[in-house]
Amino acid sequence: MQSTANAAKLQSKPSSRELSAAGLRAFFNIARDWGLNADAQMVLLGAPGRSTFFKWKSAPESADLKRDTLERLSYILGIYKALQILLPAADAADAWVKKPNSAPLFGGKSALDRMLGGNVADLVAVRQYLDARRGGWA
Repeated sequence: MQSTANAAKLQSKPSSRELSAAGLRAFFNIARDWGLNADAQMVLLGAPGRSTFFKWKSAPESADLKRDTLERLSYILGIYKALQILLPAADAADAWVKKPNSAPLFGGKSALDRMLGGNVADLVAVRQYLDARRGGWA
């Protein structure tokens, strides 16, 4: 009986392609909500080639993303979720990423400016800042 449960777990684990498609669909919805242009979206995704980016955008189900891009998507989704918790009004949560911020991490610039630094570490820093603000682990 235990082997049946293990087999069910293995079968229910999403494939890399399924994770990629779901992550990209969520990302493009977030990018729309945040009002990001294609160039900003590409930086957040780790600078894929333009043709690759537009292929992902038009057919996310065909993507099989590398670990770096999946990690970036995870941080962006976490940032988005944290903002929804901290600022329940969707328009305020979406606007926050572009507003100047006096916290030392941002130095008067916006969280988006920090995230557009291009490094995964920039996404990590914003995610940790928001997690700390909502009382989670930093």
